[in-house]
Amino acid sequence: MLLNTLVAVPLHGSAAERPVAPAQSPVAVLAPPPIGPIPTEVLVRVVAHGALVLGDEVGGASVTITDIATGRLLASGKQQGEPGDQNQLMRTPRLMGEPRYSSRNAASYRTTLELEHPTQVEIAVAGPLAYPQAMQRASRTVLLVPGQDLLNDGIVFDLYGYIVQIEQPKPGEPLIAKEDVKLRATVRLLSGDLLRPHGDWDARKTNIFADVMIGDRIIERLQLFYSGDKSLFEAPFFVPLPTEAPDGINVRVVAADRSNGNFGMGDAKYSVLPPQLRPKKK
Repeated sequence: MLLNTLVAVPLHGSAAERPVAPAQSPVAVLAPPPIGPIPTEVLVRVVAHGALVLGDEVGGASVTITDIATGRLLASGKQQGEPGDQNQLMRTPRLMGEPRYSSRNAASYRTTLELEHPTQVEIAVAGPLAYPQAMQRASRTVLLVPGQDLLNDGIVFDLYGYIVQIEQPKPGEPLIAKEDVKLRATVRLLSGDLLRPHGDWDARKTNIFADVMIGDRIIERLQLFYSGDKSLFEAPFFVPLPTEAPDGINVRVVAADRSNGNFGMGDAKYSVLPPQLRPKKK
């Protein structure tokens, strides 16, 4: 039985034989950076955790940039400016990648480095400078590439903590034994923002207490409550006899918010006078 077989024979010069040229699409070609030192801008921003930027009101923050390989200090300075817009930073929703601090004026440190090659640096910050007892520090390793500026929000550092200050009695003021004294302390974020109930920084989430101590021994623990005044918290305590506290007493105020990791402490020392030295009322 014979089968008819059809054989396809390509025609000379037909489309089947023609080579197909690859599709052409424009390709952006980036020129390599020039050889030699290239000015490279770096912006650093130091922020209070969960709050605003450390601005001039709290003394700003110090910034240093060090070449890790050589140990050479490349730049140092101080963050200066405003703490930023509270409404924009605390209440305005934004998408990932949208500017948070740079869309409006907020404190920062900006410098220009002359870089010849990719350089691994350590950036270290500390603040708030106006409140040494509350100062926090942080550092980070960053690779800087010549000509690749780091601007917009910049390298952002989050500092945790509170500024806790004993306002009354004034630190160092002598106290009269056997008197009830009202302890008053202010508690603020590191950016200087006020802590109060139902505010952007809700005092109801923060445990604020004080220890009255003779030496290292706690003789009384107090729960401080909001006084109704700006970021001011208070509680009364009893002053012991000079025979019980010959070297005076120490008072330590602690603010702790476990929900966001902010903690702070302030302390003061007081001498104790006998009751007979109490000033006479006029």
